[in-house]
Amino acid sequence: MTDTHASIPAARPVIGEEEIEAAVRVLRSGRVVQGPEVAAFEEEFGEVVAGRHCVAVNSGTSALHLALLALGIGPGDEVVVPSFSFAASANAVRLAGADVVFADIEADGFCLDPAAVEAALTPRTAAILPVHLYGHPAAMDRITRLADRHGLAVVEDACQAHAAALHGTPVGAFGDAGAFSFYPTKNMHSLEGGMISTADPRLARTLRLLRNQGMEQRYAHEVVGANLRMTDVCAAVGRVQRARLADWTERRIAHAAYLTGHITAAHVVTPAVAEGARHVYHQYTVRIRGDRDAAAARLAGAGIGTAVYYPTPVHRLKPYREPDQRAGRTWDLPRTDRAAAEVLSLPVHPGLSRRDLERVVDAVNSLEEP
Repeated sequence: MTDTHASIPAARPVIGEEEIEAAVRVLRSGRVVQGPEVAAFEEEFGEVVAGRHCVAVNSGTSALHLALLALGIGPGDEVVVPSFSFAASANAVRLAGADVVFADIEADGFCLDPAAVEAALTPRTAAILPVHLYGHPAAMDRITRLADRHGLAVVEDACQAHAAALHGTPVGAFGDAGAFSFYPTKNMHSLEGGMISTADPRLARTLRLLRNQGMEQRYAHEVVGANLRMTDVCAAVGRVQRARLADWTERRIAHAAYLTGHITAAHVVTPAVAEGARHVYHQYTVRIRGDRDAAAARLAGAGIGTAVYYPTPVHRLKPYREPDQRAGRTWDLPRTDRAAAEVLSLPVHPGLSRRDLERVVDAVNSLEEP
């Protein structure tokens, strides 16, 4: 029986008996790092990205970082990135030694605006790093055309968008490389970990070298690499979760449809979905036209968990603000600043019951207008 007074969390990671049994099985096998579970996970995740080569690593941030390094992006290069994202999107660029150039998001959504990207290009631009934020695909059809015209690499940050698609093509299958995260709050997880997808077998081999100290055969180092491997324990958990991804995704989409169809508060703007887009709702993120923080507090009082992703755009964070000020660079990103002040993510995870969804809707619809 559902407890109508229990708090409904904004996210609920799943670690069930199957995941526990998979982890124990690997521990008992003695093959715990870069073994058969990792290879099987890479092959199985390829089904999510239209059969592309997949390279497992220890985090989504590592996936982004290694993708940039493998593409030869580094000092002297610029990479265009949205400021409205988790800091890892820009951090990976800095870690590769390249400079971050921020571009604004589209007015109706939360992903990079291709027109803003084009306006941000300079002779030093080497790549575009679009983020499929909250599970909604960025405008990859226009971004890839733009990249092709200017000879730029494209690295997709798909860390929040497992199984999202645009016009039938899954995210992670548009650019030169795609990066996924398997952190516990993602649509599927492997306790911790990441995956890089690419259609280029040579790039895949370079990525495998970079994650494993620069070697394919033991002690035969070909390049300077690092230890960014995924463990077989994580891969075994990831394989269990990947098998459930399709069902969980459909539940998220159905829960989002219910919320969108029943939230009627005039000052709460439900998520926009672009034509041809398959939004997988890592987050169900509304805009509050008014006092967002007061709305979050009222929802918390009603037992509805919420979260703000992201209250401070990356270009306003200290590691980016201070160096840009010293270099005399400023960023005019009005749609990014507005989104950061308005967004609020509501529960949408697969564990919600119909009564949970009704409680979320009732609480949202009861919010006072500003």
